[in-house]
Amino acid sequence: MSRASVPLDDWLVYRGRFVNVSFLLQSGDKEWLIRIHDGAIESIQAGPFVMPRWTFRLAAGSDAWSRYYASTPTPGFHDLMAMIKFKHLRLEGDQHPFMANLLYFKDLVKSLGGVVQ
Repeated sequence: MSRASVPLDDWLVYRGRFVNVSFLLQSGDKEWLIRIHDGAIESIQAGPFVMPRWTFRLAAGSDAWSRYYASTPTPGFHDLMAMIKFKHLRLEGDQHPFMANLLYFKDLVKSLGGVVQ
């Protein structure tokens, strides 16, 4: 999948201009390897993977993601950090790039709703 299929607004790309990372987004048994280069999505590959190379992984059940991407999310599913706090979402691997660019990743993951569901 190319980056053209996931339109990101210019402000989001600008805000993530120093972000260069690969991360895995997992929804139940489905997984996507997302490569970010200078704040823009370089590629999105659908799994399954044997041994993917990623920096961090965001893993939740498919029900949790569908509640997160709902037009009006319920409490506990309205934000990535809330999902982590209430143990609906697991953040694994090197957390530094995620936490250092938290607002960028919150908006990025929210914009991926049509792609990863």
